[in-house]
Amino acid sequence: MTLTLQGVTRRVRGMTHVHPTDLTLGKGTMNVLLGPTLSGKTSLMRLMAGLDKPSEGRVLWEDRDVTGVPVQERRVAMVYQQFINYPTLSVYENIASPLRLTGMSREEIDRAVRETADFLRLTPMLDRKPLELSGGQQQRCALARALVKGAGLVLLDEPLANLDYKLREELRVEIPRIFEASGAIFVYATTEPEEALLLGGNTATLWEGRVTQFGPTPTVYRQPCDATTARVFSDPPMNFVPCRKRAGTVAFGSAPAIPASGPLAAIADGSYRAGFRANHVALADPGGAAVAFDCVLTGSEITGSETFVHLRHGDDTWVGLVKGVHQIPAGERLTVWIDPAHVYLFDAEGRLAAPAAYAMAA
Repeated sequence: MTLTLQGVTRRVRGMTHVHPTDLTLGKGTMNVLLGPTLSGKTSLMRLMAGLDKPSEGRVLWEDRDVTGVPVQERRVAMVYQQFINYPTLSVYENIASPLRLTGMSREEIDRAVRETADFLRLTPMLDRKPLELSGGQQQRCALARALVKGAGLVLLDEPLANLDYKLREELRVEIPRIFEASGAIFVYATTEPEEALLLGGNTATLWEGRVTQFGPTPTVYRQPCDATTARVFSDPPMNFVPCRKRAGTVAFGSAPAIPASGPLAAIADGSYRAGFRANHVALADPGGAAVAFDCVLTGSEITGSETFVHLRHGDDTWVGLVKGVHQIPAGERLTVWIDPAHVYLFDAEGRLAAPAAYAMAA
């Protein structure tokens, strides 16, 4: 059981929403579509489902061309950001509703509903109405209605975005369990890199309607193929600084040159862009080969046990995420340190030239 997109594009009134896309999703896989708002995640899911027809290209299901086949004739289930439950029906009837349209016997429907409810821990709530449930229980009811059909393709369009933190954490743990037991192809859209990492499986990063990289989630995170992918798969977005490799040394921005080592030693001399994630910014010298940068603090945000520091280094603006509570007045000059082992280098076209040493060792 596979879903294959071959050169699929989507244009609406002359505007390209999805650029030519090739993807193959295998049976029993979790596939995350990661990208900012308007990057093409929902458009791509609608093409997978058959809600929209591609302007070009083909959609294959188990090697059969289903490009023009409407969603009603496919084994597809969708769960949206909003809880789409019937408020006047009980949880039992909500789950049973798609089966009643198939002509299944009452006994078969009852067995399927109760098995699915038990699987999603909804059995004690079968007689309740959706508005009598918590947010997480309502979303599980929507999931149950999608899964009860035995769909081979389950599409989840930012299903946890409207839940509070505790409920999101609860369902983030449950969804991989659901996916592993169902054997279906799951496609999960999110704007949050952390969510992609927690869900695992495979991740496709999207930017302005293009899939920039697709592969096992840890690989895409640790070894982004280009600067765009690195930016998408970082929250806050990856920081960048000009870099120059010459005669066995590397100079980052205005900082003094240091000996090139690890992956940095293998690249040709020339100009690059160095990238590093927010959590690799340090306010104290960690020792070793860390590079010091003189910056100006433009603002800070305390999140509890951590602090976001907004920095200006020359013409570049950075965001660091540092442990502890740091109350630093805006406009103050301070020094931050970056370990070169956490730095990626990208060439003039934005392609990955050297991965971070820590990522290669992971």
